[in-house]
Amino acid sequence: MRLASATLIALLFGTAAPIAQAAELNSLQTLTQSEFRLLSEDLGAIVSFKPLIPSEPLGLTGFDIGVGVSGTVLENRGVWEKATGGSSVPSTIAVPSLRAHKGLPFDIDVGVSVSRVPSAGVTVTGGELRWAPLAGNAVLPAIALRVSASSMSGVDQLKLRTLGFDVSVSKGFLFATPYAGLGTVNVKSKPQGAPLAGDEDFNLAKVFAGVNLNLGLGNLAFEADKTGKATSYSAKFGFRF
Repeated sequence: MRLASATLIALLFGTAAPIAQAAELNSLQTLTQSEFRLLSEDLGAIVSFKPLIPSEPLGLTGFDIGVGVSGTVLENRGVWEKATGGSSVPSTIAVPSLRAHKGLPFDIDVGVSVSRVPSAGVTVTGGELRWAPLAGNAVLPAIALRVSASSMSGVDQLKLRTLGFDVSVSKGFLFATPYAGLGTVNVKSKPQGAPLAGDEDFNLAKVFAGVNLNLGLGNLAFEADKTGKATSYSAKFGFRF
């Protein structure tokens, strides 16, 4: 447990620098409209809400809190380098986050996440509302419907937000609860002060799978996500009770 938490903390601090570098998107005026669309697709995958939690509801008194990190492999690295004025951009953009979920009545859960990169002035915020029409039991899996939203702020030349809908299923086995889901993410990307033709508004298919490990004193979650063409890998350490 100590090793797992130490590893995740190292990832959080070790990957903050790459996102700080890549987040300096200050040359959008050099992009064509099609390049702006490709950049927005990558950003949509990065910013979109990552569940990092099984489908089963937490219950009225339940909490799930922790720290996480997500790394998204860029599909359009050359466009990113052009958008940053020729700066070197890592192949994977990492976003550390603080996360919290709370159980509500009627098998409804709410969740929030926030990530702040002070050196780049970038903030990513997100949230979800999840309802489990099938809460699951010793025999049946849990099935949940989720609506999520997220936004990126702090980039002068760009405003971006996402709105997601998905369905997921999970089933616990001893201390491990694997889960998987699919859905869609709507991305709205708006240039600010850049001479581009206009906003981009599009949908990306989303599929994800992960596993939650309840280890008694702590909780670990690992998840893989493909939004559009971009793949993300995430991990979370925290407490679930």
